[in-house]
Amino acid sequence: MTIEVTNTSGQLVPSAEITSLMQFAMKTLKLNPECDLAIGFIEDDAMTELHIKWMDEPGSTDVLSFPMDMPEFEGEIVTLGDIVISPTFAAAQAKTAGHSSEHEIYILATHGLLHIIGHDHAEPEEERVMFALQEEIVKNWKKTQ
Repeated sequence: MTIEVTNTSGQLVPSAEITSLMQFAMKTLKLNPECDLAIGFIEDDAMTELHIKWMDEPGSTDVLSFPMDMPEFEGEIVTLGDIVISPTFAAAQAKTAGHSSEHEIYILATHGLLHIIGHDHAEPEEERVMFALQEEIVKNWKKTQ
């Protein structure tokens, strides 16, 4: 499995923990452990540019996902895609939510992976399912740490 984590944000981020979490999440979601996934932590200005370019929405955001290949069957080896996270945006969200920046980053990375494999939260029921799943994955992963 290739999970590549890069950090150009200038912030300290839990890179090793993100790798562990993504390995756990991929196993939980029955994705082949040989799938490729890239996670980048970027500066907020770079996130703003991506948000405008790819989502046609102003300002920054917390996480963006760029899916590549969708597994057609359980266990297929594919390049899943890229997830980018703004640690600055995540820290502000964490403060509002009342938990640590690290926890917020774990939730965002898992959220990004769920988007890559086709989950969405445009409708209230989809949001309920997706958000519950990302919380469950992070909670269960933390039990293994």
